[in-house]
Amino acid sequence: MESNLTEAPALLSQIQDGDVRTKVIFTYSRSGSDPKLKYQCVNGNESAIDGKDIIGVFPTPRQRLTHKVVFVVNPEKQGDHPDIKSITAIGLPIDFLQDYESTFPVGIDSEGPPHDIFIHIIISTLSGTGKAKDFYNRAIKPVLSYLPLQENQYILHYTQSEKSVTELTAHTILPRANEGTRQRIIILSGDGGIVDIINSLLSAPHRGKYRPPELTILPLGTGNALAHSIGITNDNTFGLASLIRGHAKPLPLFKASFSPGARLLVDEANSEEELATDPDSGKPTLYGAVVCSWGMHAGLVGDSDTTEYRKHGAERFRMAAKEALFPADGSAPHTYKAKVSVLKKDAASNEESWAPIPRNEHMYVLATLVSNLEKSFTISPASKPLGGQLRLVHFGPMAGEEVMRVMGLAYQAGQHVNDPAVGYEDIEGLCVEFEGREEDARWRRICIDGKIIRVEKDGWVEVRKEERPVIDVVFLV
Repeated sequence: MESNLTEAPALLSQIQDGDVRTKVIFTYSRSGSDPKLKYQCVNGNESAIDGKDIIGVFPTPRQRLTHKVVFVVNPEKQGDHPDIKSITAIGLPIDFLQDYESTFPVGIDSEGPPHDIFIHIIISTLSGTGKAKDFYNRAIKPVLSYLPLQENQYILHYTQSEKSVTELTAHTILPRANEGTRQRIIILSGDGGIVDIINSLLSAPHRGKYRPPELTILPLGTGNALAHSIGITNDNTFGLASLIRGHAKPLPLFKASFSPGARLLVDEANSEEELATDPDSGKPTLYGAVVCSWGMHAGLVGDSDTTEYRKHGAERFRMAAKEALFPADGSAPHTYKAKVSVLKKDAASNEESWAPIPRNEHMYVLATLVSNLEKSFTISPASKPLGGQLRLVHFGPMAGEEVMRVMGLAYQAGQHVNDPAVGYEDIEGLCVEFEGREEDARWRRICIDGKIIRVEKDGWVEVRKEERPVIDVVFLV
């Protein structure tokens, strides 16, 4: 996009930083991916605020043309939370206001009376490296203070167990959604908390008045695949810009159906639970928004899902990969065995049909709706934010060094999909059938958005896109 410079009259334009008020001339440059707000003082000194640092712009009550510009400072030095600063500005450029003014629904629903909205803030104390509570106090609470929003207009929920998000959604959020009430959920979590909300929203029938809740993600997990894939982490604000300025769009989902003996592994795989049963098919079912995988990826997620591994953040996956690809006894990495089939749609007839992948030994089988599993790990470069196309990445048995080489290409903007050894294709569905080929249950683990499901010896999993509107996700469009 070409630069678009807008200047406000010098007599109207001022900056107040603390107690110091200075007349300035503003210029706002929309220059591709590097927008900046610049202001020049009468003494000739010029300052700038990088667009990637701006959380939002908030009107000042009863003060015409006056706004608070809230932004992060020293983003390159930040660790677990951003340092936040604000300045008061008079006479900001109109283009700048259009780009950065808050869209947060401050207790007002355009389709109903004032305050006809419920705002839930879910603080997942177990996600990632356990920084969610501190992030709320140091970052979110100060940012919300710039809104005309009282603390009694939102509800804080601290998770107490792995069941907390599921129970809150089933007992509180779902009934209100079925009543047609507008709800905004702000979740400080990784992908696991999101999949808990999705499955709980689908745990009971939707009524005719059902209104999908709006989900704002503050990525406090280890992988944060969904947040990375829809651009929430593209700036320096830790997701706070999306919180304040985002718009809600439907979140594409998939449905994974399992054979009757499948079990969800919990408590670091020391316990197992039954999956919810689909009322129409009677099959154990789990819904997701990110990934269904079997093989190496599912193994890495399952092996690294421990308290000790989680201390290392996203590095946990690379640590587990080295152990799996280079076993201590010097043997080759495991060759995964199953029949894998894909569902394709004929472009001419629009009819769907299943076709097996022409091999029964595999290393990596992963179906996804998103582009990135980590910020720099682009598993599906053709995937667009909320595009809704299910894509499959797969390859057969390889030596550990070769697997590392191929996966290393994913960190180079998804170049692995151009490797001759890698299959990459649009699909309508995926089916993995074990047919007794894997004796050890360790090799029959399926990953759904970070959840690990163990399938029985003769079991299977089938994945299809879910077409029902369930939840919207808030992001910077």
